[in-house]
Amino acid sequence: MKKLVLALLLFSGFTYGQSDIPTDYFSNPLDINLVLAGNFGEMRANHFHSGLDIKTEQREGLPVYAPADGYVSRIEEQHYGYGKALYILHPNGYTTVYGHLRSYAGDIEKYVKENQYAKETFEIELFPDKTLLPVKKGDLIAYSGNTGGSGGPHLHFEIRDGSQRPMNPLLFGIEIPDSKAPIISAVFAYPIGEDAHINQSQNRTKIRLIKLKDGTYKTESLTAYGKIGFGITTYDQQDGASNKNGSYKINTNFNGTEKFEVLFNKFSFSETRYLNRYTDYNYYETNKSMVQKLFREENNPLSIITKEDDYGYVTVKDSLTSIYTIEVEDFKGNLILVTVNMDGKKMGILDPKKVEKTEDYIYADHATSITKGKFSIYIPANSLYEDTYLDIKDEGDVLKFHKDVIPIHSNISITADISNYKEEDKDKLYIGRLNYKGLPYYNSTSRSGDKLTAKTRTFGSYTVASDTTAPTIKSVNFADGKWISNQNFLQVKITDDLSGISSYRGTINGKFILMEYDYKKNVLTYNFNDNVNLESENNFKLIVIDNVGNSATFEAKFFRKHP
Repeated sequence: MKKLVLALLLFSGFTYGQSDIPTDYFSNPLDINLVLAGNFGEMRANHFHSGLDIKTEQREGLPVYAPADGYVSRIEEQHYGYGKALYILHPNGYTTVYGHLRSYAGDIEKYVKENQYAKETFEIELFPDKTLLPVKKGDLIAYSGNTGGSGGPHLHFEIRDGSQRPMNPLLFGIEIPDSKAPIISAVFAYPIGEDAHINQSQNRTKIRLIKLKDGTYKTESLTAYGKIGFGITTYDQQDGASNKNGSYKINTNFNGTEKFEVLFNKFSFSETRYLNRYTDYNYYETNKSMVQKLFREENNPLSIITKEDDYGYVTVKDSLTSIYTIEVEDFKGNLILVTVNMDGKKMGILDPKKVEKTEDYIYADHATSITKGKFSIYIPANSLYEDTYLDIKDEGDVLKFHKDVIPIHSNISITADISNYKEEDKDKLYIGRLNYKGLPYYNSTSRSGDKLTAKTRTFGSYTVASDTTAPTIKSVNFADGKWISNQNFLQVKITDDLSGISSYRGTINGKFILMEYDYKKNVLTYNFNDNVNLESENNFKLIVIDNVGNSATFEAKFFRKHP
């Protein structure tokens, strides 16, 4: 009951009238026809997408304009995530966000550069005073790019409420042409009760879809009994693009009773990881396809679930026929319908529920400590969504920590005993998760004496790995002792095949220079427009350090015409 009350309280905190949302306040941030590469609420790995990904015609450098009056309230530059990001707070209390930018414009760019040089760092987070960087509607504020975790040139655009919760920008009148109905590619049934079944199976069952002449769908007829949940794989496409974007609204009905509604209008960042509870994580990891479960399980407080009757579950009774419908609708009102006809029959189970029992059974609401060989595992309470068996084995330097088919919500700690290693080698050790090739991928690792500890939110195989090799540094567009007067940038390539790059620092003639790291290309770039301590003859020095402390130094002399 407590969990239900918490869910209802959370939901009540998100209710609001759409009539209160200004639909003519914000203009488009780009002066082009808006075509989406991704929409609000779209399901990504471990999170819901918090804005619109607007295509920028496969290029960078498009002007980005302030959609309303306000002031720059926050600026963040990071190697990953949003890359170069800008936040504008508006007088009506909403904040607009712009991510993956190539650069800022005018005084904003100057302010950021001054702070980066003052603090001698590229990655920076700034909160300017509201009087420092005011903007008017239509002002040029930035240029679109491909920085951070972007997979291609585009502008990530968000609108957040006064509590910094992302809202669907389409609610504000941002116009995206969309004449296409959503697409449903799969429907699944989940027997929930002990004696429940679908076609005499107690396991997840994929149901064959049949498209009708009117464009709607029905499924093959089912024999069912007991408490059942359903799931759906669906996506939407707007005009002008073939991207498989997320759905806006899903509604289900059982024998005339509305059972469940999901609406992608608003959510908070604190709840976004519960996507792994809302979707079928096992199916996604094994089939790379997202299934939205149209029922609320325990430990799922998502506010996008706006209506529910009996948590969305249906009960099919013996000797009665039942009709279940799923309606998927996009923001423009285009919709598609699926009808599931069920013949209620209590029958013998031919395919019983599959449960792989092991010696390690974890209670989700209890903290658990487990030791396997040289490895110790600490699973805090509520790191898992439900009680489950885990398959955990040690094989020397490798910990086989279940398979990545169960979601982890909060960090689990893995500790390894390294007392059997030579003292001089211990500082070069780390805990890494083995990839599909059997190679270790660095997990942030701390050391205390003879103990290494890493935190993870992914099951899989982990090992104690060693990195004694320094990073490599190579010049890209210059050579030692040569003139480079015609170059606008100084570029070097940095790589580290084991633990990965941790930090770097570049100088010219002994003075810090700002170098931007593009991890997708492994390239560091210095812009000569910064004009830091440049002479005709210049000495460039770069130090790069990996995640276990191995260091590499690169030095070169270059000549450049000096004004």
